[in-house]
Amino acid sequence: MNSQTVLVTGASSGIGLEIARLMAQQGYELILLARRKHLLDALAQELRASCQAKVEVLEADLAGPDAAQAVVDVLQARGLQVDVLVNNAGFGLLGDHLALESQSQFDMVQVNIMALVQLTRLLLPGMIARDRGGVLNVASTAAFQAGPGMAVYYATKAFVLSYTEALHEELCRTRLHVSCLCPGPTDTPFVDVAGMQGVKFFKLGAQPAAEVARFGVQAFQANRAVAISGFKNAFAAFLVRFTPRLALRKVIRALTRV
Repeated sequence: MNSQTVLVTGASSGIGLEIARLMAQQGYELILLARRKHLLDALAQELRASCQAKVEVLEADLAGPDAAQAVVDVLQARGLQVDVLVNNAGFGLLGDHLALESQSQFDMVQVNIMALVQLTRLLLPGMIARDRGGVLNVASTAAFQAGPGMAVYYATKAFVLSYTEALHEELCRTRLHVSCLCPGPTDTPFVDVAGMQGVKFFKLGAQPAAEVARFGVQAFQANRAVAISGFKNAFAAFLVRFTPRLALRKVIRALTRV
């Protein structure tokens, strides 16, 4: 059995749910965090039954400015130690910057960036003191270029990629692992939340969430700084290096149209 405890944010569905399943199968103890407690309770019950996993559930909305500190306060009150942090919670919205409602975009920055940074900063000292564990941040292939039609979402994922790469290097002399998982289009509820049904990106094909999760967990355990899931996605990210940014913007604009 693995003696480490993993906190997975956004664990109620999609990639986060599949990462939780994989970690439970590998013997990790789990702390599941999301807004929808009934879904977390169902997943916790499943993992306890199928994997005999020790599972804790935390209901939290990371869109609140003090949410990360509140989560850490609850962890401390319950006597829960986090060895591995999986920052998976996040969302996107399809639409031009001025067409989308302002607060929803501010919330996106809060969840996708601020909560991720705050949880990482608050929990890393304990990991360093124990010299084990680490951080798996879930970004996206959106991180590699600007995204007209989803401007804020793409920008938040670029931040996550840059931040994670820097942390990986800063902590390279410790035993901690720090990795950034960059999925392409994935078959998750993200599509419905973002209003992306029928978008050309997803017509080109989406990976199953379980496949992406397996790739991400393996990359984290191998301490890969950046892990792009799927050959087509990795090849596309490689081509970005040689494509003029003007052309990239035009391509992404075309692909984010329904």
